[in-house]
Amino acid sequence: MRGLRFGSTVHFGGRNSSYLALGYLALGCVAVTCTSVQAAERSGRKVEEVVVTGSRQAEALRDFTGSISLVKHDDVTVVGSTHHSEIMNRAPGAMIQRNNGQESLTAIRSPVLSGPGSCGVFLFLEDSIPIRPTGFCNVNELFEVNSEQAGSIEILRGPAGVLYGSGAMHGAINVIPAQPGDLPPASLALEAGADDYYRAKFGLSRNSDATDIGGVVMAVHDGGWRDSSGIEEQKLNIGMTHRRGDAVLGLNLAATNLNQETAGFIQGFNAYRNEAIAKSNPNPEAYRDAYAVRLTGRYEQPLSERVHLSVRPYARYSRMDFLQHFLIGKPSEENGQESMGVLTSFDITAFDNTHILAGVDVEFAQGFLKETQPGPATDGAPAANAIRPAGKHYDYQVDSRVAAVYGQIEQPFAQRWKAIAGVRFEYVEYDYDNRMLAGNTADDGTPCGGAGCLYNRPADRSDDFNNVTSKLGLSYELNDDHTLYMTATRGYRAPDTNELYRLQRQQSAANLDSERLDSIELGARGRVGPLDYSLAGFKMEKDNVIFRDSNGFNVSDGRTDHEGVEYEFAWAPIDTLSLALAGTYAKHTYDFNRAVEQGETIVAGRDIDTAPRHINSARLNWSFLPSATAELEWISVGSYFVDASNDHEYGGHDLLNLRVSWQATQNWRTILRLNNVIDRAYADRADFAFGNYRYFPGRGRTLFVEVRYETE
Repeated sequence: MRGLRFGSTVHFGGRNSSYLALGYLALGCVAVTCTSVQAAERSGRKVEEVVVTGSRQAEALRDFTGSISLVKHDDVTVVGSTHHSEIMNRAPGAMIQRNNGQESLTAIRSPVLSGPGSCGVFLFLEDSIPIRPTGFCNVNELFEVNSEQAGSIEILRGPAGVLYGSGAMHGAINVIPAQPGDLPPASLALEAGADDYYRAKFGLSRNSDATDIGGVVMAVHDGGWRDSSGIEEQKLNIGMTHRRGDAVLGLNLAATNLNQETAGFIQGFNAYRNEAIAKSNPNPEAYRDAYAVRLTGRYEQPLSERVHLSVRPYARYSRMDFLQHFLIGKPSEENGQESMGVLTSFDITAFDNTHILAGVDVEFAQGFLKETQPGPATDGAPAANAIRPAGKHYDYQVDSRVAAVYGQIEQPFAQRWKAIAGVRFEYVEYDYDNRMLAGNTADDGTPCGGAGCLYNRPADRSDDFNNVTSKLGLSYELNDDHTLYMTATRGYRAPDTNELYRLQRQQSAANLDSERLDSIELGARGRVGPLDYSLAGFKMEKDNVIFRDSNGFNVSDGRTDHEGVEYEFAWAPIDTLSLALAGTYAKHTYDFNRAVEQGETIVAGRDIDTAPRHINSARLNWSFLPSATAELEWISVGSYFVDASNDHEYGGHDLLNLRVSWQATQNWRTILRLNNVIDRAYADRADFAFGNYRYFPGRGRTLFVEVRYETE
């Protein structure tokens, strides 16, 4: 690997100067932590253990060797997000950009990624099970999980491939549904907001000594603040947990449905600052319809005092249909997948204090994609229109098989030290079936002239990928309140089926390699008095980056560098007042030179587009009455380049949000949410394409009112 080889000698200076920065961070962590230890020893206070599932099993947060942020259920309730970015962007290093409606693009210790190379880089999970099969991702798929009624949400930062496999390169988001035993017997919430926004949430549970049954459902009608941008959305989660002796059996059903009228980009430099333009919709014909169903099981059984077995079978089904309003010719796309699999783990305690986690994961999937243009293209230049014929562009099916074996060992030593080592081997196989004529002609075989049509369909083929990932970690407990850690990890992802089989121009085969990311991280977490803290510094190098070159070919020889620091602080000096801070400073740069599509040129050392160096947030919570609290939230996104050549830029923005919660009685609660308090004009997303600035504008000042009722 380039410059970052595990076990190699590290040289300071030049492009490796980031290691020196990590060294300074480590010294800073030690200094801060040692000071905190002395204060904590004087106060006698201990760190409150927060249970997380970042390693596919419950553990104390202070025992997790890596970076993870936990969003608790009460935060989910108070924020009442109308889009998942509103709750998930609380984590440092995370920036989910809202496009339109429920669509989004994600960044976790990365730039915001789009196009070839973006799908499958992040792993989205529901109760630690991926919501999509390997190779069949959609960048917008986070709307398929019920984050609005989650029991908790975890954002893992950095590679997590040893336990989760392909996709968990830059990070993972794990939405954990509320467990039946944690739900109130009955709950109802009704909410209203501007532009004909109405939302209802309902929950029920019944619990006994042996069995817990419960569920939540949500329905949304949103008239849309932009023209022709309404949404109808429903989400459902039902769960059952049964205890029989030492065994635990669980069954969970999740379902979502989305019918969305989509508002497209507005164009022109700083167009989002014009309210009339911001509310307009250049693509009133655009839409996105999607639904998904997931059924998961859980069987946990201690086989002996030292061995515990966990088996997690699952089945998934999804369909999506949308208009690609952002492309010349505006073709529609239909895609879907059916998949099933099982995750297994053996949790073994050996020699009194050695902890081993090992298992086998298997998955089978079948997916399809169709792209159809209803008529001749007329919205581009004559030459561009000519190579985009009416009719089908793609129609294919892919059968996939995934098998993996993994193992991870944790070994305490010398009282306060712990070493961790893990490895995973994963095999991915795709069988591709082209249901059209192969090549870059129209669907009836008519050539487009010259170099042919834009869309190229490979002939039937099979592809397979073998990947090995690893993790090495070391942690040191200064005392019960403070932990230092260091990790060296590798993440990877097999190419997505879109990247392999949805080709263009003269490319009849994409011989892509799996993307690979190597990471070194130093961190510290703990508590001193009323202050909780978490600090992390990281350096990552990514190879075999998939992108589209100037010939329109999908290739996998790009390289990028990622380095930065992250922080989280929570300070509660008195019972009625608390302050939370989170943020990151990071550089995401290219490490190769290449001409790419749309006439841009990548130059090593330049910033990757849509990669702000500063992202910060702060939340001030005040219990101004025994039954009432207020939260003032500040969100700051720094400036970023919107093209690979770094010639065009978005200036960033700062937002304020206010939330007030009043517990009127033991059962009744009212929540007021005022988003964008200062009515700031901003862009949720900015980019530069086809010679123009393009924006998804952010929403102005908006008030939402929710009334909740819960029985005990």
